[in-house]
Amino acid sequence: MTQLKLPDIATQTQDYALPLDWVGMCGIALPVHFDARQTAATVDAGVSLVDGSSRGIHMSRLYLALQALEHQPLTTLTIRQLLSDFLDSHEGLSAAAYLRLRFEHLLKRRALVSPVHGWKTYPVSIDARIEKGMFHVELSVSIPYSSTCPCSAALSRQLIQHQFQADFPAAQVDKAAVLRWLGSAEGIVATPHSQRSSAHIQVRLRSSQQHLPITELIDRMEASLATAVQTAVKRADEQAFALANGQNLMFCEDAARRLHKALRQVEWSTAFKLRVEHAESLHAHDAVASSQWQWDISYAA
Repeated sequence: MTQLKLPDIATQTQDYALPLDWVGMCGIALPVHFDARQTAATVDAGVSLVDGSSRGIHMSRLYLALQALEHQPLTTLTIRQLLSDFLDSHEGLSAAAYLRLRFEHLLKRRALVSPVHGWKTYPVSIDARIEKGMFHVELSVSIPYSSTCPCSAALSRQLIQHQFQADFPAAQVDKAAVLRWLGSAEGIVATPHSQRSSAHIQVRLRSSQQHLPITELIDRMEASLATAVQTAVKRADEQAFALANGQNLMFCEDAARRLHKALRQVEWSTAFKLRVEHAESLHAHDAVASSQWQWDISYAA
């Protein structure tokens, strides 16, 4: 039986030339190897279509090229090679290649005081491109933390002071009585409000950066905030967490400034932008602050 030649509609030319900035696929399921283990990722892949007379690109070539990520560690080098393969398979059709990977980065975290551990996941996104002969990578991560309102803390302290004056009107007070009062609900009549908050960080990596500093970025951001949410805890850890919140009172503006300062010290970044969101427990709306550094400047080496 004679094998029929299958038609290739994508190679048909059009009556009008119209290049396209991006053509590809979104939401591709793919296992990737990162941090010595395999994780499930979602991938967007595409190329530009500079030959406007061509009807389309060869999407199957992009899809098959992605399989290289299944068998080697995920680094900037493997991503760069993959984008080069995208362009090689579309020689004459495309001048730029794009890739976005999204996955949950799983880290085991120890409690603040006790030796117990637990797992946390951090949403990660990696955006990479080859454009005008230049390779660029941007790394994004979201980090949850706790924030205690400084205003609420000050108002609570004032109420406690007033209650102390009411309960101990005499000039001389008994130390033991004061200690009992400090440990009672009748004494500590008010507490500041806290909320679970989130920081969304996006950094542009230097082109010479070979590994993806995801864990380093998370560690540095959590250290600057000092109130990262916990996993497994015992009462001693919960007390230590309360202490950390009390010593790190933060408006959203304070958190954004802390992160900005920490990111400016990162040696493998050429630009960044950040956004913090405090899910208010007092209000029905959220408090938000954002900042950036060199994000609007052209890509640097």
